[in-house]
Amino acid sequence: MAELSPITPCLWFDDRAREAMEYYVDVFPDSRIRSIEEYPDESLDEHFAGMKGKVLNGQFTLNGMDFVCLDGGPVFSFTESISLVVRCADQAEIDRFWAKLSHVPESEQCGWCKDQFGLSWQILPANMDELTRTPAQIQVMMGQKKIVIAELENA
Repeated sequence: MAELSPITPCLWFDDRAREAMEYYVDVFPDSRIRSIEEYPDESLDEHFAGMKGKVLNGQFTLNGMDFVCLDGGPVFSFTESISLVVRCADQAEIDRFWAKLSHVPESEQCGWCKDQFGLSWQILPANMDELTRTPAQIQVMMGQKKIVIAELENA
């Protein structure tokens, strides 16, 4: 098996890392789960109580980008201060990823959405810089939830 990228994001889940990996590799092309190492028998150490069978170290690739993840319990959770940017070729691709990744409507703004695991995503056209050059385009974008390319082009 090939080594991971020199810099690899690590995603800390409460207890849904396996479910998240399976979901994400279904959403993105050229994706796969590389490996899953589970927590050992919880009788070996009190720190593992309730974690038997959960993901201690998961490695997966999404559209060619490597990630690692773990089930670490409720100590930490995702915030909007970190998001993953998905650059899309056209509106159809934006619509497809948005349908799969947006699960928290109150978190939607300017192409940002949050999935069912609490991870924030930016679903953007690959040419977003060209679509937000004028104040009118920026104003339209600020009012959008999901990015609609035609609205930006017509602003």
